[in-house]
Amino acid sequence: MTSNFNTGSRRHFARAAAALALSTAALVAAAPAAMAAENKPVRFILVGDSTMASNSGYGDALCARISRSDTCINLAKGGRSSGSFRAEGRWDEVQGLLRGSAAYRATYVLIQFGHNDQPGKPGRSTDLATEFPANMARYAREVKALGGVPVLVTPLTRRTFKNGALENNLLPWADAIRKVAAQEGAPLLELNAKSHAAVQAMGQDEADTLAVVPRPADYLAPAVLPGSVPAAASGANAAAATEPQGAAKTAFDRTHVGAKGAAYFARMVEAEMKAVIPAVAGQFRAEGQQ
Repeated sequence: MTSNFNTGSRRHFARAAAALALSTAALVAAAPAAMAAENKPVRFILVGDSTMASNSGYGDALCARISRSDTCINLAKGGRSSGSFRAEGRWDEVQGLLRGSAAYRATYVLIQFGHNDQPGKPGRSTDLATEFPANMARYAREVKALGGVPVLVTPLTRRTFKNGALENNLLPWADAIRKVAAQEGAPLLELNAKSHAAVQAMGQDEADTLAVVPRPADYLAPAVLPGSVPAAASGANAAAATEPQGAAKTAFDRTHVGAKGAAYFARMVEAEMKAVIPAVAGQFRAEGQQ
């Protein structure tokens, strides 16, 4: 019996040793591939309107905060809505970039619309109850289908106070984006809520220092805020309520941001990304290295 036991034990240990050798060989073979994947850069693609675009939004300042070993592409464009961005063929470029995702460890597509989806913007406005959420959901699904990670961003607040309180006529669009993010299982950056609270705490005078140009001494706020066009609005009121298509206005306004505002809100978006998507925390430069 002793001999049989020893023979069985030897066979058991031989099989175990063979299995261990095979596992070790597999791990050794997989290690270079795993290391190669880990060493790939991360890519960020920004999609949105003028409050994210170059020269009028925070997008370039956010890209400047991304590590030099990674890639950040700001495709946001002034005056675009969730509908017109696609209708103009701009989304085709995003999809083309996503088809080349194999070169990256991950591609995050930040998508922020709302300003130009509001009423009173011919060729851009979308229906809040149906078209806008459908557009945002479609963007999220198409990013996922092409191997990217959609990151939905609620719209940056405007900065006009009335009687000491900061208005937020973008809240319904922010709410719609929140619902889409939950429905699609997409990460959500609460830029609208965070920026509104921060600007409210600043007050009008400090908030005005975030604009593209200094506030003129004789500045008077428009009678009707952008995105708040009443049904009967016409003429000057309608014009005052309509944000431009294309490049941001060069005059002072309380929607677009200059260098100070861009840096301020870029830091806010970075903090939100780190909190919501911990995997990207290491992809940003240390403070002072931007």
